[in-house]
Formats: sequence, C-alpha cells, structure tokens
Amino acid sequence: MTRARTIVLAVIASTFFVGFGGGVIFPILPNLGTVLGISPFLVGLILSANRFARLVANAPAGALVDRIGTRKPFVAGLVVEGIATLGYVAALGSSAPEAWFLAARVAWGLGSALVFATAYTITADVSARESRGTSMGLVRAGITFGFPAGLVLGGVVSDVYGVSAAFALAAAFALVAGVVAYLVVPETHVTDRATSTPWDVDRSVPALTAGLVNFGLFFSYAGVLFSTLVLFLQVRGFAFLGYSAQGTSGFLMAATVLAGSAFMLLGGKLSDLLGARVPILLSFLGLASVGFLLLVVADSLPLLLVGCLLIGAGQGGVGGPLMAFLADLTPTERMGRATGTNNVLGDVGGGLGPLVSLPLVEAVGFAPVYAACALIPLFAGIVLVAGAYAHTGSVSPATDAGGAD
Repeated sequence: MTRARTIVLAVIASTFFVGFGGGVIFPILPNLGTVLGISPFLVGLILSANRFARLVANAPAGALVDRIGTRKPFVAGLVVEGIATLGYVAALGSSAPEAWFLAARVAWGLGSALVFATAYTITADVSARESRGTSMGLVRAGITFGFPAGLVLGGVVSDVYGVSAAFALAAAFALVAGVVAYLVVPETHVTDRATSTPWDVDRSVPALTAGLVNFGLFFSYAGVLFSTLVLFLQVRGFAFLGYSAQGTSGFLMAATVLAGSAFMLLGGKLSDLLGARVPILLSFLGLASVGFLLLVVADSLPLLLVGCLLIGAGQGGVGGPLMAFLADLTPTERMGRATGTNNVLGDVGGGLGPLVSLPLVEAVGFAPVYAACALIPLFAGIVLVAGAYAHTGSVSPATDAGGAD
C-alpha cells in the first residue's frame, strides 16, 4: 500500500468516527424542542450554530493550515468535536438546555472548521491529478459516512434507550477519532508558511465558484431537507417499521447520506476517467433537482424515499469532483485558504437553511419550499460553468488546466 493511500485511509477513518456526533442530533432535536419548550426558531438556530461558528472559523483555519501545516489542526479539531458532543448530554440535565445545546454546537463548529480545512488539504497534498477526483471522493465520503450512522443512532437508540444514551455513545466515537488521527496521520503540508495571516481569505475565481456551488447544495440539502424532514413525516403520517417520525426520519436521512457517500466515490472516479470535472458535476446537480421535485409530489413513503435517495446521490456525486475541481485550479500553497473559502460559503448555505425553512414551512407549507429547492442546483450549475469559463477560457476545463500538484 502506498504512503498516499495510507494517509487518505487514516483521514477517512478519523472523520468517519467523528461523523457520529454530527448526525445524532438531527433526528432528535426538532422533536425534542417541543418537549424541552424550545421554539422552532431557536431549534433552527441551534441546528445552524455549528455552521455559523464555522463561518467565522473557516478562513482562519485555512490560513492556519497553510502557515503551520495539517497535523496539529487536524488532531485538535477532532478532539474539540468529541468534547463538544458531551455538551449534548449536559444539556439534557440542565435548567437551560437551549444554552448548552447552542454552546455545544458552536464548539462543534470550531472543531469541524479545523477538520474540514485539513482533511481536504491533506488529500490535495498527497494525490496526483489523475486520481485526485477519486481521492477527494473517498475523503468526502469518509467525512459524511459516519453521519448516517449518527442519524440511525439518534433515531433508534433514542427510541429504545433514551436520548442521553444516544448522545453519550456519539461522544465516545468522536473522541476515538482524535486518538486515531494522533496515532496515524502525519504532516503533509509544507509551504512558505510565513506568507499567510489568519484573515487571508482566498477570493480567487475557483474558490468562489466551488464555494457558491457548495452554498446551494448545503442550503437545500443539509439546511432545508434535514431540518424539515421529521416535521414533514409528522404532517403526512408516514412511518417505517412502526417507528415514530424521529426514528423514520433517521432512517431516511441515513439513506440519503449513504447514497451520497456511494456516489461521491462514483462521481470522483468518473471525473478522473473523463479528465474533466464539469460534465460530471452538472449531471449530479440535475439529479439533486429531480429529487426535490419528487418530494413536492410525494404521497407515499416509497416515493419519498426515492426522492431522498436522488437528492443524496446528486449532492454526493458533486462532492468529490467539486473538491478536485478546486484543487486542480489552485496552487498548492493556497489550498488551505481556498478550502476555507469553500467551507465558508457552504456553511452560510447550511446555516441559513434551517433558519429560513422552519418558519417558512409553517407559513406556506412544504411543497413550495421543496419546489424552490429544486431550482437551486440548476442555478449552481450556471455558476459552475461561468466560473470555469472565466478562469480557464473553457466551460469544461481538463483536469490539468491550472493549479499545481
């Protein structure tokens, strides 16, 4: 096994374990808000708090990576995420649970800013152009693959053993991730580290293009779908194997993420084989749009499942090629900062999603909201083509169009 593959697998393992803590809260908190007396707006704020924290931390995290390297920020970020997950347990026994949940989500966001900036930069550092899409797809899948396990954990374990047990188990897995990273992941990022400052934000066309596509996907998928699905199930009365809306939403969200993880691998591989990222990206953006249209007309659980799977496959198929597109067109010494810009815009979308969608579905219903989400991937495709053309002079640049290995 080559050194590069060993490093990529180590990153995948670490991010997989920490993904439990990211997924466990989604099937629980929207419904738990009623029990704890937390308003829908405050629930949305808690669900979005990690993304708003990352919004502040992403740019400094990217600059830090370009300045001091990847290993220390990667390990530190994973440990912070593990400790933050323990805050969910403390929240349940507190007289002010909303404050504890909010603080835990903010801490999670700070830790994940370090993890996301380093994971993709490590992969860009060790991968060659001809296999970069596949490597990015693998790491993106690793980052998200623990998430469906967390979704099922949050839905099922909370139904059977209680919410506290689900949160405690997620925290244990998250802390294991830090140990794995400390033992295995080496330093990979050696650049001119004196040139970057904490607020040195990459505003290049490739970084902004990838970031705006990321914005649209995170707004509609992680922002809108994940924060409204449990409520949609309650209104429609859909249930799976006798589970409540919480448990059923856990299974459905897990299915979307599993589909996304599988298609992350496929999308990255296809873009490597084709030697171009844009056609693959446009195909999967279209798939996500079709999935949201199916949610508009879903009148049964099977049709809802198909829609969720298409959305998951669409956003997943974009993941690997999009990060490879960014790495193809970005000089190595700026990859940390370019990743930070991409993450900032993604988190703006993911953070706005719950804040906008939860009050909006109460006002106008689910169908108009999901129909609007079907348009977002189409607009993202337009931005992608325009950005690629502006930077390279081609609407579909080859994988060797720019940047540096």
